[in-house]
Amino acid sequence: MLIGYLQSRIRGTASTGPGAPPAGLAAFYWHFIRQTKGWYGLMFVTSLAVALIDTVIPVFIGRLVSLMEAADRQAALVAQWPMLAGMVVLVLVGRPLALFLDVSIRHNVLIPGATSLIRWQSHWHVVRQSWPYFQNDFAGRIANRVMQTANALRESVMAAIRAVWYIAVYGVTALVLMALSDWRLAIPTLLWFAGYVVFLRYFVPRMRDLARASSEVRSHVMARVVDSYTNILTVKLFARLADEDAYVREVIDEHQGAIAAHMRLISQFMFALAVMNAALLTGTAVIGLWLWANGTVSAGVVATALPLAWQISNVAGWVSWEVTGIFENIGVVQEGMQTIAVPHTGVDRPGARPLEVSRGEIRFERVTFRYGRRDGPPVLDDLTFTIRPGERVGLVGRSGAGKSTLVNLLLRFYELEQGAIRIDGQDIGQVTQESLRAAIGMVTQDTSLLHRSIAANIRYSRPHATDAEVEAAARRAQAHDFIVGLEDWKGRKGYEAHVGERGVKLSGGQRQRVAIARVVLKDAPILVLDEATSALDSEVELAIQEQLLGLMEGKTVIAIAHRLSTIARMDRLIVLEAGRIVEEGTHAELLRRHGHYARLWRHQSGGFLANEVEPADTAVEVPEPPPVDELRADTQPEPSVDAAPEATRT
Repeated sequence: MLIGYLQSRIRGTASTGPGAPPAGLAAFYWHFIRQTKGWYGLMFVTSLAVALIDTVIPVFIGRLVSLMEAADRQAALVAQWPMLAGMVVLVLVGRPLALFLDVSIRHNVLIPGATSLIRWQSHWHVVRQSWPYFQNDFAGRIANRVMQTANALRESVMAAIRAVWYIAVYGVTALVLMALSDWRLAIPTLLWFAGYVVFLRYFVPRMRDLARASSEVRSHVMARVVDSYTNILTVKLFARLADEDAYVREVIDEHQGAIAAHMRLISQFMFALAVMNAALLTGTAVIGLWLWANGTVSAGVVATALPLAWQISNVAGWVSWEVTGIFENIGVVQEGMQTIAVPHTGVDRPGARPLEVSRGEIRFERVTFRYGRRDGPPVLDDLTFTIRPGERVGLVGRSGAGKSTLVNLLLRFYELEQGAIRIDGQDIGQVTQESLRAAIGMVTQDTSLLHRSIAANIRYSRPHATDAEVEAAARRAQAHDFIVGLEDWKGRKGYEAHVGERGVKLSGGQRQRVAIARVVLKDAPILVLDEATSALDSEVELAIQEQLLGLMEGKTVIAIAHRLSTIARMDRLIVLEAGRIVEEGTHAELLRRHGHYARLWRHQSGGFLANEVEPADTAVEVPEPPPVDELRADTQPEPSVDAAPEATRT
């Protein structure tokens, strides 16, 4: 009953915390500790009780030795029975109860509750970082730091209370007791404490630094291993197992070297401590026997001093390990702070309001963007254009022309460097990001699904959608037929089947259809299609195009389009080159101009755009696009209008 009560005292996910975790080490610790400081305080009290009881037990042993020296044993027992009864109660009831309370608070309140609280609040803060934050680090290392920091922070605080507080209380009490008996008995303990402080000052900082280095290398090991596992298909396709072995072996060897250096210091640490403890026990015994032989102290005093010294030497090893562990964990926390205590970038501005989309007009006003680079040409250069409400606009251009960057800025994955983007007259920099992205439905070229069921992935865009609505969206995306035939590795079927990490259990075309179904269900007023059908065969693509046409009705659409079947149906095409608009108009109008777009069209006959484009004044007859009906009849994949599949999109 008590255990259940204690375990329910801290609900780790009940709060997102008192703001962002601060960057200073002490402030970072206090940010989390203050939320459960009452329980740490109770642990402080129970640890004090255990230390005091452990100090009293050697005193009892000394009293028993003195009692057994009495000439009249029966009379001595009768006279001392209250003390003996107190000993029994303290040993049988008091110490077990104090230990039980101490262990219960540590193991049933702080370890599960405080750990979950730190981990949840750290994750809550990290997951709200900007997209570039995650692009600049390994996902495995980020996750590893979030997981390890919680344990390290909690454990270092608990160890400081348990070990440092225990040795302080026990040591000072033992020193006082021996000094009260005879000051000379306290000399070995006093010298030992002085040596112990020097011992810790020498070893602990070095062990802390080695532990920090080992922790950092361990994170590198985790990051590289996760990177290999995440991209295992690429590893297999290119037959690069040997290279991956070398890639991981390098950092594992480095980790082994860091561990070896740490263990060398620990070996020296243990030997030095053993010598100090032996000197303490021997010195106390020699002085005690000398005093007893001279009749200065009784045998009971010696019997008290020796167990006190023995307990100090025993506890010293544990305390030394705990102190070392404290600094090791501080090193882990400092490493974790590099990931967790990072201020959010691209946050909503003070007073940001929800976006209200009434018509769906999008206006780019003199937008310039360089990804923070000062040198070199901008990715988007003084770009200005307007997409009218309900208009369907296609973006065309080579890799690096700025198409995806334009979309990323619209979604505020990056903050504008110059200019403004407005939706229905509202500056998107002044609205909340959640409301902005809620108003935009997007299908990306590189479709990634959550490792959950098909239904959960589709419903992700509208969590409260019914099963019927989910199925209707899947049918519109031409996904229902393959979904009902799915069965995962645990026997779950149809919409309940799980798709694997990033959707690896599905083909590229199947993943893309699920992604389209997700956007269909979202039914946002603005639709962005970034190669929405690139992974589909032509027959399925043509069927989905019909559904996409219906999905586009009444919506403002931006399509990054490479295939003719998408381009030909747009109301207007905008051709980008080096971050500028070089042409715009309908498909037919642009072909008649024999300009940049016409040259791109002509180069598609080889399937890809050439690296060099012919001069603009080259006169070439360019055919008109085939009618939509003829496009639908074609079952071959249509050639790309882009230079090549974009390995790195801007």
